[in-house]
Amino acid sequence: MLSKKQVQFLKKEAHHLKPIFQVGKNGMSDDLIRQIFEAIDKRELIKVTLLQNTLEDTQTVKEQLLENLPIEVVQIIGHTLVLYKKASKEKYQVITEKMKNLK
Repeated sequence: MLSKKQVQFLKKEAHHLKPIFQVGKNGMSDDLIRQIFEAIDKRELIKVTLLQNTLEDTQTVKEQLLENLPIEVVQIIGHTLVLYKKASKEKYQVITEKMKNLK
């Protein structure tokens, strides 16, 4: 569970990020969930956006991701979700290192 300061920090860090995944008309497939997990395990902080042609809504996508992945949803802005997960390999833990002193 993230503290308020950690969430604020992650929001600030995510501000400049571009979404690297898009949920389209095919919705949330197992393959997309796997790809999101692989990316977030290296980057720690990513954005996922929902395209206009998707039948999914942000709340449903959030629930599916939380069910299937050990992640934190930092925030939802319109059709974009900001996701965080501590990287499993130490060499990728750049953001986690910056957050160490925030409680």
